[in-house]
Amino acid sequence: MQTILRKVRIQSVSLRFGLVYSVLFISSAILFLSFVWWGTIGLLEQRVRHSIALDAHALLTEWQHAGIPGLENLINNRLAQDIDDNALYLLSAPDGKLLAGNLAHWPIRLDAALTWQTLPVLRDGQLNLAQVRVWTLQGNYLLLIGRDISERTQIQRMLTDAMLWTCLMVGLLAVGGGWVVRVLFRRIIHSINRTTLAITRGDMSRRIPVSGMGDELDDVALTINQMLDRITRLMDGVKQVSNSIAHDLRTPIARARAELEDASRSATNELALRAAIDQAAVNLDKVTGICEALLRIAQIEAGTRRSAFAIFDLATTLRDITELYEAVADEHGLKLQRNFPLHLPFRGDQAMFQQALANILDNAIKFSPPQGTINLSAQHIPAASSAEHAQTGTIRIMVVDSGIGMNDADLARASERFFQAEQARHTPGSGLGLALVQAIVELHGGTLLLSHNNPGLAVTIDVPAIHDYPDKT
Repeated sequence: MQTILRKVRIQSVSLRFGLVYSVLFISSAILFLSFVWWGTIGLLEQRVRHSIALDAHALLTEWQHAGIPGLENLINNRLAQDIDDNALYLLSAPDGKLLAGNLAHWPIRLDAALTWQTLPVLRDGQLNLAQVRVWTLQGNYLLLIGRDISERTQIQRMLTDAMLWTCLMVGLLAVGGGWVVRVLFRRIIHSINRTTLAITRGDMSRRIPVSGMGDELDDVALTINQMLDRITRLMDGVKQVSNSIAHDLRTPIARARAELEDASRSATNELALRAAIDQAAVNLDKVTGICEALLRIAQIEAGTRRSAFAIFDLATTLRDITELYEAVADEHGLKLQRNFPLHLPFRGDQAMFQQALANILDNAIKFSPPQGTINLSAQHIPAASSAEHAQTGTIRIMVVDSGIGMNDADLARASERFFQAEQARHTPGSGLGLALVQAIVELHGGTLLLSHNNPGLAVTIDVPAIHDYPDKT
């Protein structure tokens, strides 16, 4: 029973969506048709009253100038000229005698207290609906002026029938449109449901089909598919990282254990035992370093380190890094060159950016042969469109070495965690340096690009500059 109710609730979502569409469609159509109906009927009634008002003005003016005889003559002339045969006139004396007009007698339902009245009148032996108004003249003479509105009533009836049929057709169209909307709504929902259900069952290759029409449904499908692609990549990365962690941690831990076991069995004096313990501590420090690097990468990717962002001079940071690594480069027989402006204002985490630059320079020094050259440069690249205030340009930092470099396959994977190029397999390191650099650069809204230098490697970091960038001089 609960399963049936759940299915009904799921299906009722699309049903309610279709019903809401139908109700809105019908309501808007009824409002529009009602406006047309009331506007048409109101216009006809306004024309009738305007015609009566004009007649009354002319007749009353004639009565004031020529008296009752002149009024009788004007009424007879008006009746003779009534081509449409819809004008109604009646003039009676104080004793009730009919003096002029085309009505046989005064209307039975006439109410003297009302100004405008719509009532049936007898004319030429037929009872027709008319709109009339009565004036009391001096001497208790009564003047009735009106219009036969039988034709207007027929038009009103025809218009009402047309409106009813139109409402019926609109209702059918609304129901049909609501059904189409319901089908479309159910299609995208069921498509998403089938895809997510397949993914929960382990089929990570399933994606929502795209019709190719470029409509909003395709936009939703493409967005969800991109999200699924990213989730798949992240899960693959987690699997790869898990395997790499197990492999990289196992080696130093196994070495530390073997050294301690060997020392416990074969150490003959305190000095040998201490040497074994120190070597085991070095191996365990490697494990600690790997764990700390992974923790820093996780914190940076989660965005928890943005609280330390501040504006600082990146040129000063680059000078400090250069002075620190010039001595290291000299020890390896390398020459470290620098080229950057006096000031590079930048907003970010200064300590993290120093760590990223240190990792890149460490790799450059580690993999460059003696007598080689390492070039550290930075520059501000203005925005392509100066009209947009939001675009402040880019700060580009490049570290170019003349070392062993990488092939295309290694370049594509260089920023992955624990990845080491084939040429660097026997070089000390955990393969987390460039992964940490990648995380720091992305946290600052930038991009990291590795390219060939032939020979060597070129590392390019592009990060957004701050607003109101000053003159380089």
